[in-house]
Amino acid sequence: MIHTLENYLRNKINGKLPGASAHAQMTNDLRMREMLQKKKVPRKAGVLLLIYQHKESLYIPMILRPVYEGVHSGQMAFPGGRFEDKDKDLIDTALRETHEEVGVKIERENVIGTLTDLYIPPSNTTVTPVIGLATRQPSFTPDPREVAEIHKFSIKDFTHQNNRKEVSININSNYKIKTPGFVINEKIIWGASAMMMNELLQLLTDFPID
Repeated sequence: MIHTLENYLRNKINGKLPGASAHAQMTNDLRMREMLQKKKVPRKAGVLLLIYQHKESLYIPMILRPVYEGVHSGQMAFPGGRFEDKDKDLIDTALRETHEEVGVKIERENVIGTLTDLYIPPSNTTVTPVIGLATRQPSFTPDPREVAEIHKFSIKDFTHQNNRKEVSININSNYKIKTPGFVINEKIIWGASAMMMNELLQLLTDFPID
């Protein structure tokens, strides 16, 4: 299955990407307006959407960020981080950060390509989502400073309409927002992670996930 997926994705990713239309389905109008109003030069970051086969199903790992003083505290996310001068490009960033955060080393030859860049207003960061493949479930070793938990989600779970819901998110003690998100195994995936995942799902529309 994973080799069939590789051929399928390499063909799809070289075509027209769903981009902003896929992102808009998983956020609210306020965030979309904020995304179009960059006020200063954003930082750059790369994250890895790692698809692997386990038994007869396809999975994608995500991390739960620790609670800390920051805008992404306690959120579900894909492994990744900011571009550093030692990185050749943002693919290199995503692979390096994944190795540092969850202990999984993915070779560049197993990278399929990138999805549409996504601007995140709260952190003033433009993120490049990188798609990588693995033939089997990796052995994860989380860095406790950056990762509270690792969750392995079946991609099929993301395709179920009853797992797409409007969720209420407490931004701080005085501010709550409502936004589309995925709720799987009682975990809420929202914001940039949900937008990136939705673009991947749209690419997989014609691929037999079952």
